Amino acid sequence: MHIYAEPFIHTTGGEVIHAAIIGASGYSGAELLRLLAQRTDVSVDVITAGASAGKSVDEVYPAFSGTIDLRFTSLDYASLEGMDIVFVALPSGEAMSVVPQLMGKVGRIIDLGGDFRLSSTSLYSRYYGRAHTAPELLGTAVYGLPEIFKEQIAAAAFVANPGCYPTSAILPLYPLLKSGCVSPAGIVINSVSGVSGAGRSSSVEMSFAEVNENVRAYKVGRHQHIPEMEMVLSKGAGAEVTLSFVPHLVPITRGIYSTIHATLAKSCDAAALSEVYRNAYADASFVRIRESIPQIKDVVNSNFCDIGFTVDQRTGQVIITSTIDNLVKGAAGQAIQNMNIMFALPEGLGLGTRKEEAYV
Repeated sequence: MHIYAEPFIHTTGGEVIHAAIIGASGYSGAELLRLLAQRTDVSVDVITAGASAGKSVDEVYPAFSGTIDLRFTSLDYASLEGMDIVFVALPSGEAMSVVPQLMGKVGRIIDLGGDFRLSSTSLYSRYYGRAHTAPELLGTAVYGLPEIFKEQIAAAAFVANPGCYPTSAILPLYPLLKSGCVSPAGIVINSVSGVSGAGRSSSVEMSFAEVNENVRAYKVGRHQHIPEMEMVLSKGAGAEVTLSFVPHLVPITRGIYSTIHATLAKSCDAAALSEVYRNAYADASFVRIRESIPQIKDVVNSNFCDIGFTVDQRTGQVIITSTIDNLVKGAAGQAIQNMNIMFALPEGLGLGTRKEEAYV
């Protein structure tokens, strides 16, 4: 069951969407603020933070000086009542205590964390290492991957924004699984991420001395995004998908790069794969199928997902590479893309291709 909203008609007569960001001082929340502040049809009325409550935005992010005149506040549910949309940009484990307090009091909710992506309490507790305190809401959020679930998103009142790693893996794999061009078994995904994916909280392992000139894998075989990827890809395949996923941390600030190995069906070749991708993403504003091998620098500060592939005749596999900016298509940009769909606006509004100076 999903929670759906009454249709919102966004007129051309100057109607403004009133928005709030809970957790606006983190990297994803600040990226949301940066992108939304450029729009005249959206008014960001409330931004909340924990330790930064009471500070102005430019005290925390000097890059916003002279452009955003807002102050972080503590979370006060009364100040959020009647908002057209609330973005929840909190660390995993925190949204499940917040979202129930918003239900029925605000127009729409987009959660950028992982608390409501899964429908199983057992899977959640297994991979996130904690009990879910709002199990009645599991399975009620629409999974917010616009290129696949646009119709459901358009009618939704509650959207769970996909994880950054899953976005980079699901978009290249879903059409191939749905078409039967690759096997649902034995998929291997190796991904690398910039350090901003870990959030803004400081830790020794994320310090410059630990990250610089270093590459390391982490959470091998137990990353919390594994069940999310398998759940969505299984829908596309119409069969259970099992995969091996290994994430790595690399010394860059932004970006995710995924290399995917999948067994190719005998009836499919490179031409067939190209046709599948063209058909699947013909109307997708932010998916680019590349003839050359994608690279992170071409998507940084953008909402694009670039995908390339090579058929390895020797092994009978297709090797897919995909890349996104983890803070834009992997978080804030995708959330805004979902908001645009929910409010019947052009999908790419406020998410142009122009690269702009970011705060991180």
